[in-house]
Parts: sequence; structure tokens; C-alpha cells
Amino acid sequence: MTAASSFNVRQLAPDEVALMEAMLTTFGEAFDERETYSVRRPSQGYLERLLRSDHFIALAALKNGSVVGGLAAYELQKFEQERSEIYIYDLAVAAAHRREGIATALIQELKKIAAVRGAYVIFVQADIGDEPAIALYTTMGVREEVLHFDIAVARGE
Repeated sequence: MTAASSFNVRQLAPDEVALMEAMLTTFGEAFDERETYSVRRPSQGYLERLLRSDHFIALAALKNGSVVGGLAAYELQKFEQERSEIYIYDLAVAAAHRREGIATALIQELKKIAAVRGAYVIFVQADIGDEPAIALYTTMGVREEVLHFDIAVARGE
């Protein structure tokens, strides 16, 4: 817990589905994608299984018991060596709580978890034009210029 802004960061357990749902709401609002994060929300059982799994990491930033930020990450087991890497899939902080060190604290907590798991790197993508995210990630790691491609899944072909 930080004294200045009085928030704490913790990894969500399988019985904390309500906090995971609050985190989904925070993501939807922060990304202005409420429909994506609310309309077809997973069931409680699905979220419990996800939170229980070895490959998913959910961190919530809490202030006065309310979710003000969150991070969702996946541990990817590598095949070329016995090691893993962590991919930050989503990271968001509620607009009213930005510039308080919450995103940095979420990443710092993930770094601790990654070390315990023996991961060799954490990686994250930032959209071109998302200057706050780019600025944050630049302070924490090495920038690589890459291209991202979405490949459609074959359905009934």
C-alpha cells in the first residue's frame, strides 16, 4: 500500500469473481469499449476457472475496496527452452485515478510474480498513438518495432 495515494495491488484468487467483474467494468470504461467488456461477460464458473488456472494472472488495484485499475496477463510456456514469458494482455486505470502510480505498481507486482514463476521476460503491446501507454512502457523496458496481425479462425471450412 502506498501512503500518498492509499491503494493496494493484489493478485485475484478464484473466489474473487466480483472483483474480476469490477475489473472488467474498469477495462470497458478506460478503453471506451463498454460493450466488449460487458455484453457477453463470462459466467462466474468460467471466471473462477480462469482465476484458478496456472496460465492467467489478474491483478487488481484497489482503493477503499473499489477496483481503480487492473492488469490481465498470460504466462506462455515456451517450447525452445524450459522457460516462460508473461504477456500483458490488458492494463487499465480508471480515468479519475491516473497519474497516481497505479499502472507502475501493477507492473511492479507482475514482475515479482514473473520472477517467482521463473519467467524470463514480460512483454506488452501498445497501440500507435496511445502516448500515455508508450511513455509508461518506455520507462520500464526496451521498445521493439513490430507488426501485429489478426488471423481469422477457420470455422467450418
